[in-house]
Amino acid sequence: MEEKLISKKKPFYPISDNLKHFLKKYDRWMESNIGYDDLLRFTGSVTVFDKNDKDSLWVSVYYSDTERKEIDSFLKTLYTLLHSDGNSSSIPDLNIDAIDYCTFGNSKPFRIKIRNILNDNFTYFYVKKADASRVYGLEFEHMLSPYNINFLTNNTTLIEEHIAGIPGDVFIKEFLPKCTAAEKAQIAKEYVKFIERCMIRLLGDMRAYNYVVIPIHDFDHVIYKIRAIDFDQQSFEGRFSVYRPQFFKENFPLMTVIREKLSHDSICQYKIEERSTVSRRLINSGNRIEYLIEIMKGDVLSLEENLERLKNEIYIFTKDAAFKESKSMGDLMQAAFDYTRRNYENVSLRDLL
Repeated sequence: MEEKLISKKKPFYPISDNLKHFLKKYDRWMESNIGYDDLLRFTGSVTVFDKNDKDSLWVSVYYSDTERKEIDSFLKTLYTLLHSDGNSSSIPDLNIDAIDYCTFGNSKPFRIKIRNILNDNFTYFYVKKADASRVYGLEFEHMLSPYNINFLTNNTTLIEEHIAGIPGDVFIKEFLPKCTAAEKAQIAKEYVKFIERCMIRLLGDMRAYNYVVIPIHDFDHVIYKIRAIDFDQQSFEGRFSVYRPQFFKENFPLMTVIREKLSHDSICQYKIEERSTVSRRLINSGNRIEYLIEIMKGDVLSLEENLERLKNEIYIFTKDAAFKESKSMGDLMQAAFDYTRRNYENVSLRDLL
C-alpha cells in the first residue's frame, strides 16, 4: 500500500536566509568547515548485521589514517556542540567507536557511536544532509510533541541526537504479541494519540520503522510511549493518507489492537485529549511557532502538484476554506493549526476506523 502513498523520492530543500536567521536566534545553527560530504570519503565498508545475523542495511565505514584523524576531531567537536556548550576540555576523553552509513532510505545518514573512555558510557548521534523540510519537522516535534529534541544545522549538514527506543517494526513483531491485555489497551491509547499528532502537524511516512516504542517502568507495571524518529516527510507529499499512519500496512497490527481494546467513545476521548494538548502547546510556544510559520509560508518545501492535491484533500476532509486557499505548505500548516485550535472537539471516527 505504501508504494502508492509515497509518490517519489523527496528532494533536499535548501535552508533559506530567513530560516537561517530563525535557527541562529534559537541556537540551532553551527559553523563548521567540514560536514556530511566529507564523511562520504570513506575508503571501504563492512556490513553491519543485527542480533539475528540479518543485514541491518547499515555498513560500518573506514577511512585512511589522515582522513580519520580529521574526521574524528570533527565528530567529537560536533558532539560537544550538540550536548553542551562546545567546550573542548572533554574532547580528550571521547572516542569515536564506529561510523556507520545507512544504505536505505532518502536521507542516507551517518550514525556515530561515541564513547566516554573514563566510564565507558556511549551514545549515538546522526550526521545528515541539510534539508529545510526536515528542519521544520524537527522544530515542530520540539514544540508540539511531548518531547524536546536537540539538533544543529548549517547550509550543508544536519546533526541530530539519537532517540532511544524499540523500532516500531521490531516492537510489533517481537514484543506486541507478548503484551498483556492491559498493556495492549495502553498501547492502543498511545497510538491513537500518535496518529492524531502526526495528522495535525502533517508529519508523513510514519511506517513502523520510522517511530520507536519506549517502555517506561511505572511502579508495578510498564507503560509505552510512541515517538517519531524520522522527519524527512514533513509537509511534502500530496496524499493526505501519507500523514495518517493507520494507512500503512506495517501498522495494521496496531490498528487491530485499537479495534480490539478501545471503544468508539474511548477513541473519541483520546483524540480530543491530543487535539487539546496540541492546542495548548501551540499557545504556549507563542512567538516562536508564529515566527517559524511566517518563514515557512515563504519557503518552497514541496512540488506544486503535491500542494494542490493535499490542500484539496484536506478541504474535503474538514470543509474549511482556509486549506483550499493555501498558497504554500506554510499556509497549509497555519490553516491546520488554526483549525486545531478552533475545532479540537469536532472529532470524527471515520478517519481512524
